[in-house]
Amino acid sequence: MTAPVAPATNGRAPLDARQTSLLRFATAGSVDDGKSTLIGRLLYDSKSVFADQLEHIADVSRRRGQDGPDLALLTDGLRAEREQGITIDVAYRYFATPRRRFIIADTPGHEQYTRNMVTGASTADVSVILVDARNGVVEQSRRHAYISALLGVPHLVVCVNKMDLVGWDEVVFDEIRREFSAFAAKLDVRDVTFIPISALHGDNVVERSRQMDWYEGPPLLYHLETVHIASDRNLDLLRFPVQYVIRPQTDEHRDYRGYAGQLASGVVRPGDEVVVLPSGRTTRIAAIDTCDGELDIAFAPMSVTLRLEDELDVSRGDMICRPADAPAEARRIEADICWMTDAPLRPRGRYVLKHTTRTVKALVDELRTRVDVHTLDPEPSPAELGLNDIGRVVLRTSAPLACDAYADNRATGGFILIDEATNDTVGAGMIRATEPAA
Repeated sequence: MTAPVAPATNGRAPLDARQTSLLRFATAGSVDDGKSTLIGRLLYDSKSVFADQLEHIADVSRRRGQDGPDLALLTDGLRAEREQGITIDVAYRYFATPRRRFIIADTPGHEQYTRNMVTGASTADVSVILVDARNGVVEQSRRHAYISALLGVPHLVVCVNKMDLVGWDEVVFDEIRREFSAFAAKLDVRDVTFIPISALHGDNVVERSRQMDWYEGPPLLYHLETVHIASDRNLDLLRFPVQYVIRPQTDEHRDYRGYAGQLASGVVRPGDEVVVLPSGRTTRIAAIDTCDGELDIAFAPMSVTLRLEDELDVSRGDMICRPADAPAEARRIEADICWMTDAPLRPRGRYVLKHTTRTVKALVDELRTRVDVHTLDPEPSPAELGLNDIGRVVLRTSAPLACDAYADNRATGGFILIDEATNDTVGAGMIRATEPAA
């Protein structure tokens, strides 16, 4: 494969990847707002594109009669996407700058593919919502802002795109900012940033625009490099879902027993007192192991192996936490559901529920509301949730779940529903309230 163009360094030596933080961001917006072009511009201007990719994109663009390379083709990878000129699936891309590493989720703008937007934004630190300067804030802009808030994405960046087509007019930008801010005030979003851009020409994407000297803020890439995300992770509540029990059974490690997994939240040190759920047995952390040796401290989202001082019956799906702030153990939960399949969700429906590393059976006890996607108002007591619908339901599980409210902990407050017959993921859920298990 042809080597990529060296990443931009702005005159400084590149940092080791292990020294830079990782930021996940998702793009959203209406059809033709320029999401794929924006990502292509970010990749191109940050010199994160392979030379042979550029040659291929330039060749395809020439055959289409375009003057320059169509940067949207860097993310519109499916043939159907290129034929229709729209994004259908979630396209993931990786790039890095000296300040930070990035994983981009380019999500579809069409209402038909709302479920794909939910998938892409579910793990995002930042949601980048594009608004066409000519059209202003439209229904899809509001819907994607609502879904971002529902999924607990802590930072929104509203990029008012295609400013070149409105004469770089500050008045247009200010009006869109006022309208979107009024809507965002109704949502649970604490950080909203507005940036006027032209993805096609690169204005305010990587470099500041000379056309919009009235804008005093940073370009998009600088904002993404510097937005503070460390405090977004919950480091107060220790949550360690056990993924795998390590018992080598070799002569050298005959007595070794470790519990591997990824810290969902919190910080853990050797000597800390912990409780294992659902057994309720308490013990202390004997050691924290990694492939590079033992650690004195581990924190989310590190993947480690914990050894305990006592020999307890611990298996996959159990939760290790602190006794003082252990999560609720619930068998009845109230949750918001994003429905992702054609077969509707109805009361008395039975599914498999996967929460962290634990899998249980779940029954739909009650379907309380469905969100009107046009007004975002709740519709009480609907008969069902159809494809791309969002609603609030009450689920009853076959075994207790050690879970938190999604607002308190995204990692242990989220789950997916799986169809038992097809093994397809049919819904994504965010826990809002729980009832203690009997």
